[in-house]
Amino acid sequence: MNRLAAMDAFVRVVDTGSFTDAARQLRVGQPAISKIIAQLEGRVGVRLLLRTTQGLTPTEAGENFYEHAKRSVEEADEAELKARAAGAALSGRLRIGGAVTFSRLYVVPRLRRFLAMHPALDIEMLLDDRNIDLVEAGVDLALRMGDLPDSSLTARKIGSSPRIVVGAPAYLEEAGIPVTPADLAAHQSVIYNRRGGGIVWTFTQGTSESAVTLKGRVRLTAAEGVREAVISGLGLAVTSEWMFSPEIVSGSVVRVLADWSLPQIDLWAVFPTGRNVSTKARAFATFIEEELRSFPLDPDGQA
Repeated sequence: MNRLAAMDAFVRVVDTGSFTDAARQLRVGQPAISKIIAQLEGRVGVRLLLRTTQGLTPTEAGENFYEHAKRSVEEADEAELKARAAGAALSGRLRIGGAVTFSRLYVVPRLRRFLAMHPALDIEMLLDDRNIDLVEAGVDLALRMGDLPDSSLTARKIGSSPRIVVGAPAYLEEAGIPVTPADLAAHQSVIYNRRGGGIVWTFTQGTSESAVTLKGRVRLTAAEGVREAVISGLGLAVTSEWMFSPEIVSGSVVRVLADWSLPQIDLWAVFPTGRNVSTKARAFATFIEEELRSFPLDPDGQA
């Protein structure tokens, strides 16, 4: 058994929550993935995954193994990437897809640094909050947040952000500060009508859970609109911390219900299916991943 390949398979199973989806990403049959995981569990001598009607859940040993395995796979990818880069400079055009707000805040300000590292490379960005067809658009990689509905995509998680509840000071002064998630029912919410948004949220605090359905007169399909609506005092919003980091630092929006938690939102580097991932696409994904490790950041990437 190739240990690194087995680690890669295990990491993909945990990330996707499915043997079938991991098999699609690796372009092998689902039985092959099941066999690899069984051999891996036999090698380490403990059960790494629990199989339930709800899906696959790593055991405590599996969670620990996942962290080390993911790091090993990433280091191997990075070593391969550097070896390739040493033999050939990155050149030509790199076409990147990304959501408008995230790209404006965290990607575009870092392009100068990446381009300085690769002077023979040009970058074209397609900014759209919708999930475009990568092959049709000729995109080398896309940065997408939230769950990936298309399990056939080749994807790699490169970051994650807490979800938080934020509002403008003027709105909170007028409407009051919610103390519990249930208080949100009496507030106006700015609703993001795209994947990763919605109106139903489950908050947790220790072993306690509180499910809430938001109410709001304003719904938007672009994160830029959500930002402006919140800043102008139209209501509260459930959002990633990434989206309002500059305003939280400046005080133009305030985080509320900070002692309650929401599911985090993941950032993925997504590559076109059926095409070998280019070295320059892998290099850019790794660059953004390393940049985000020092989060929280201001838009210019300063701590």
